[in-house]
Amino acid sequence: MAQQRALPQSKETLLQSYNKWLKDDIKSIMNDFTEIIKTAKIEDETQVSRATQGEQDNYEMHVQPPTSSEPVSLMKLVSDLKQFLILNDFPSVNEAIDQRNKQLRALQEECDRKLVMLRDKISIDLYELEEEYYSSRYK
Repeated sequence: MAQQRALPQSKETLLQSYNKWLKDDIKSIMNDFTEIIKTAKIEDETQVSRATQGEQDNYEMHVQPPTSSEPVSLMKLVSDLKQFLILNDFPSVNEAIDQRNKQLRALQEECDRKLVMLRDKISIDLYELEEEYYSSRYK
């Protein structure tokens, strides 16, 4: 395995900002779900009937849903992390390039072998055709 090298300061800072971004989004989601759970809590009988209380709770949950930007924010974070990994994972990229080069070289060698075999077969057939042509011409 390749040794882990220390990331340059800008990369380290970027990773820290991604970490903070993730923690903030998770905290916001947790707060939203905590509010939903608080809203769904069954309270003692009051002057309002249970059906009315249920409708009021349902209305409160719809009025204050989880922030709609949080899933988008998390998807953007995942996209940014993928982009960071792709752009900064040079050993992996180099390994993939080397592997592809090996595959293409093997394919090239196979094609070269087939072309040489084809050339040899055509050469033999051409020689036989020339022999037949010249031998029939002088008869």
